[in-house]
Amino acid sequence: MSHLDPEQLALLALGEPVASAEESAHIAACAACAAELEQMAHAAMVARTTMAEGELEQPGADVWDRIHDELSLSAAVAADPLAASQDRADTTAVYTDSSTAGPDTAPAAVFAVPEDPAPAPEARDVSAAGRVPASSRVRRRRSSARLWILAASLALVVAGGSVTWALVSSNLTPVPVATAELDPFPDHPGAAGSAEVSEDDEGGRALTVTLDGEARADEYREVWLIRNDGAALISLGVLESSSGTFAIPAGVDLAEYDLVDISFEPVDGDPAHSGDSIVRGQLERS
Repeated sequence: MSHLDPEQLALLALGEPVASAEESAHIAACAACAAELEQMAHAAMVARTTMAEGELEQPGADVWDRIHDELSLSAAVAADPLAASQDRADTTAVYTDSSTAGPDTAPAAVFAVPEDPAPAPEARDVSAAGRVPASSRVRRRRSSARLWILAASLALVVAGGSVTWALVSSNLTPVPVATAELDPFPDHPGAAGSAEVSEDDEGGRALTVTLDGEARADEYREVWLIRNDGAALISLGVLESSSGTFAIPAGVDLAEYDLVDISFEPVDGDPAHSGDSIVRGQLERS
């Protein structure tokens, strides 16, 4: 399969479960994708854990707009989270302890009352037991700040990763090393297909096949490498559409396993070849 997009890797770095089983297997086997994911995960970790405890300078709303566009976030989070946090802080009454103030002493703080007072069920006691601690409001602002900076960090990683990926991928572009035309078996005269083996700079090999032919609701199609004497075969996986790419296990000698076969297989739990081949062809070195 092809490499994962930087945007999807960014979501994985944030802990979002957006990878299929096939994509997870690809990351485990692909050094380039694994390295980029590790870089993004590190950026996310730094953004979460190295925030200063003091107040931070709030960036302008236009910065969040650019981050929102860069990460293609949904409309639900279009508003600047720091601005929303500040609005809430501005409309929250500030309470101070006036127990030591005399009757003629000016209050230590002024109550900032929202234009629309909260309904009775949401009313808060302004006694000492019911005050809203300033530390709670600071924590809310810090929480929004962490979210904001985490998104900003990933935006920079994604933007930088796109440039890095363009440079790295040029060196990792797989090179075709063998091809085959897949001819139909007598029971499937209308079928046709092709196969191509590619190899990357690290020696990883993959087989890409295409198949033009019928599909059956009660059977699936499986891709095989067969030894040229017919005495052994290796299953590469299930072909779920008209084309697919499959990793070739390390150590497989393609001079020996040079027959590509696609077969119909019944859903019977038997891993052996059914004998119902659709197409087959012999690989030739490019």
